[in-house]
Amino acid sequence: MNDITWEAPYCAEGANCFRIGTDPTGNAYIAVAGREDAPLTDTREALRALILEIKAGKADHLL
Repeated sequence: MNDITWEAPYCAEGANCFRIGTDPTGNAYIAVAGREDAPLTDTREALRALILEIKAGKADHLL
C-alpha cells in the first residue's frame, strides 16, 4: 500500500472512530481507526466533495 499519512482519529460518541489520510500521489483514504489496512480510497477531490455534501446535511437521513 502507498505511504499514507493518517490524521488523528475523529471519534463521535462511543468507539466510533474514523481516520482520514492522504498519500503523495493525490489519493485520499477513510478508515475505521484500527483498520487502516482496509480503507475506502478515492481522489482528494472526491473526498472533499463527500465531506462538503455531508456538512451540507445531505446524509442526515442516515442518522
